[in-house]
Amino acid sequence: MSSSLHDLSQAAATGGAPRDLQEHIARLEAKGLLTRIERPINKDTELHPLARWQFQGGLHEDQRRAFLFTNVVDGDGQTYDIPVLIGGLAASPEIYATGLGLPVEQIGRAWTEAIAEPVPPVMVSHARCQEVVISGDALKEKGLSRLPVPVSTPGFDAAPYLTATLCVTKDPESGVQNMGTYRAALKSENRLGVRMASRLSGAGGYLHWEKYRARGQQMPCAIVLGCAPAVLFTGPQKLQIDQDEMAVAGGLMRAPVEVVRCKTIDLVVPADAEIVIEGLIDTDALEPEGPFGESHGHIALEDYNMSMHVTAITMKKKPVFVSIISQVTPSESSVLKKVAYEPLYLEHLRKAMGVRGIERVVMHEPLTNLRKVIFLQFARGTPQAEVWRGLQGAATLQAQCGKLVIAVSEDINPENADAIFWSLAYRADFTHDLHVTPYRASGHGPKSGRAPLESTLLIDATLKHAMPPLALPKEQYMSAARKIWEELELPALTPQPPWHGYHLGDWDKRWDEYAEAATSGGWRETGERTWANRRGGVKPETPVREASGGHSE
Repeated sequence: MSSSLHDLSQAAATGGAPRDLQEHIARLEAKGLLTRIERPINKDTELHPLARWQFQGGLHEDQRRAFLFTNVVDGDGQTYDIPVLIGGLAASPEIYATGLGLPVEQIGRAWTEAIAEPVPPVMVSHARCQEVVISGDALKEKGLSRLPVPVSTPGFDAAPYLTATLCVTKDPESGVQNMGTYRAALKSENRLGVRMASRLSGAGGYLHWEKYRARGQQMPCAIVLGCAPAVLFTGPQKLQIDQDEMAVAGGLMRAPVEVVRCKTIDLVVPADAEIVIEGLIDTDALEPEGPFGESHGHIALEDYNMSMHVTAITMKKKPVFVSIISQVTPSESSVLKKVAYEPLYLEHLRKAMGVRGIERVVMHEPLTNLRKVIFLQFARGTPQAEVWRGLQGAATLQAQCGKLVIAVSEDINPENADAIFWSLAYRADFTHDLHVTPYRASGHGPKSGRAPLESTLLIDATLKHAMPPLALPKEQYMSAARKIWEELELPALTPQPPWHGYHLGDWDKRWDEYAEAATSGGWRETGERTWANRRGGVKPETPVREASGGHSE
C-alpha cells in the first residue's frame, strides 16, 4: 500500500481541485466517501463484482463509496504492490464533485466556464509519473502483467481490460492532442488491443488514426492511468474534436495542468499521472479484440480493432491503479456522463437556443445508459412552440443522444417512471403531441441485428390545460400523518413524488370551503348549501358549473 496516501491529509483540507489522484483519494477518505478493503481480493473474479453490488444492490447513490483495494491478487496467485481504486471517480455525484473541489450544484457551471475559458497547460522537464521507467528487455520480460488490471465482466470478458483510461493521441496535421476514454485489452507483456469508436461523431483518436494510416505511419498513443480527476473527466466528455482537452481540464481545475513529454513518443501527458503506457498503434492491420462488457449494457462481441505496441511504462514510485465500473447502467461510467451532460444540455437549451420555460434536463440512467432517453421539464404555461423547440434541440445536440425525448410539466419528477407514464396517459394526445423523424444514426449499442439508421421519437406530455387536483390528501395532512407513522415505529418510508395532492388549475374556491368543512365536521352545512341549489332539467353527472353558466354560488 502506498504510504503517500496517508501523507495527504493536509492537502485534503485545502481548497480547489485535487492536483493528482492520490490527493483526491485523501479528500474522499476525509469526507467518509472511501472504503479501504484490506483482505485479499482476486482482481480477476472478485474485484469488479464486489464493487458492482453498489449499483445492483438497491443502494441510493448517496450510499455509494469509492473502494481502495490494498491487497490485490489474481487467479495465478500473483500478488500486487499497487493498490486499485474503483468507484473513486464517479460512484456518486458527490465523489465526482470532490474531484473538482466543488459542490455538486456547481458542476454544470464549472464545465461551461472551462469550455469557454480554457487554461493552457505548462510544460515541466521532470515529473513524478516518470520516477520509474520500464522499457526494452525489462518490458518484454514483465511489462503489463506488473499492473493489477481487473477483469470487468468475469464470465464474459476475454481479458483484463484497462477501463479508466485517458488515451492521448495527436493530429499529425494540426498538432492538437486529443484525450479520450477507450478500452484496452491486455494481449501480451508489451501489446494491447485498443478500441477507438469509429461510428458517426466517434472518437477523436480514431480520426487521428485515419490520418496516420493515410500516411503509412504508426500512430503514437499514451494511455494515462490515474491523474487529477479534472483531467480524467475530459476523456468521456464530448468536446469539439479540435479542442485541446488539457486546456479544458485546466479550466476545470482553475489552474494550468503541468505536463511532461513522454519518454519514447512525441506526446505530452499530465506530469502527476500515476501510470503512463507509451506505445505505437499499427495502421496497416487490425487484430481481433473482445468480447467485453460495454457501457451500453450488453457484451460487445469480438471485432477487429487496433494493436498497440508498448514502448515504455512509466509510473510513480508508489502509484495507484484506477479502474472504472461500466457495463449495465447505473454505473460509475454513467454518473461520469450524467453529472456533466445534463447541465450542459440545459445550458444549451437556455442560452444557445433561448428556449423559454425549460427548467431541467434529465437523462434516463437505469439500463438505457443516458444517451437514448431524455426528459425535459418545463414550467407550467410554457407555450407549445417553446416545448417543441426544446424537444428538437435536445434530440439534435449530439448525434448519439436523444432517440426518445419527452417533455413534462414542472410537477412531474422526470426520475420517477410512474410519474412519466401518468403524464403520458393523461396529458398527451398522440395524434398531435407525438412526432417521429427518420434517419437517425443508431449510435452506441449492441451490433447484433442492428440497422445503421433508426428514428427519433419526440413527445409533448406537458400539461396543456387546467385539470382537477391530484387525488391525494393535501400536504399538511400527509405530513402530520407521517409524524404519527414514525411515532408508531412503522417501516421506514421513502416517499416518491407525488405523495400529496396539489392543484392543477381546475378548481373553485367554493370547493375549498367544502373541503375545510369536511375536515372540521361541518359537512352538514355543505349538505344544506347543495340542497339549496337543487335544479331540475339536468342529467346525473352534469357539471355544476356547466349547468350554472360557469358561476359559483
